[in-house]
Amino acid sequence: MAQCLKLRPPLLHHSQALSLHSKKPSNLSKLRIRNCSVQPENAHKLVREVKEKLEKEHNSLPVGKNGRDDEEMILWFLKDRKFSVEDAVSKLNKAIKWRHEFGVSELSEESIKSVAETGKAYVHDHLDVYGRPVLIVEAAKHFPGEHKLNEDEKLCVFNIEKALKKLPAGKQEILCIIDLRGFRMQNSDMNFITFVFDAFYYYYPRRLSQVLFVDAPFIFNPLWQLVKPLLKSYASLVKFCSAKTVKEEYFKEDTIPANLRD
Repeated sequence: MAQCLKLRPPLLHHSQALSLHSKKPSNLSKLRIRNCSVQPENAHKLVREVKEKLEKEHNSLPVGKNGRDDEEMILWFLKDRKFSVEDAVSKLNKAIKWRHEFGVSELSEESIKSVAETGKAYVHDHLDVYGRPVLIVEAAKHFPGEHKLNEDEKLCVFNIEKALKKLPAGKQEILCIIDLRGFRMQNSDMNFITFVFDAFYYYYPRRLSQVLFVDAPFIFNPLWQLVKPLLKSYASLVKFCSAKTVKEEYFKEDTIPANLRD
């Protein structure tokens, strides 16, 4: 199974790509894209270049959906790497290899049934008002050691995959809601938190739109002070808010998640 990776300096660079759509691209970002001379009409050419390099340099990688010849996946990673062929090949190699070793395609409702029954993480049945699939985590239901770390990781990846499959046409990112009501220090899990954010950076780049920390108790502050520096600019995706705010600003009356209805 994939081991938890440490966050690395590129995270700061990547966070620019992950910034909310309401922000305008920086001049530096525009300059980088211009320097790549990327035009819509030659994007397919770059996709072919990546495919050819992956076939030549990483021939052992699987093919098919989410494989080295998946043009949709290649284009997504090219965009993430600002259309740098070399950078896209490097990141795709790691991501595709990880998917194969982790067994992402083999994950199923049955394979994660035991840990899913805790109700600590799941995909909401409805989209938010911005058309984003919603991944919900009820932190008070998570107890490190209750399940093996790789089981929690499988639940995480299964839910990310499930959320991405719910993306409407034209939408590209998901919303994550972490319900912190009832959170205690025995629910804290630095290793798992690191895995989650690493997964989004290395394997699901630019898929996380925003993270809502709901009704964080005072005892959560020390943990946040430890986690925040590790996340670097990923922390800019985090918004602390109340359950009332989430219900009123992110959902319609008939689509509010059950855990937030009280």
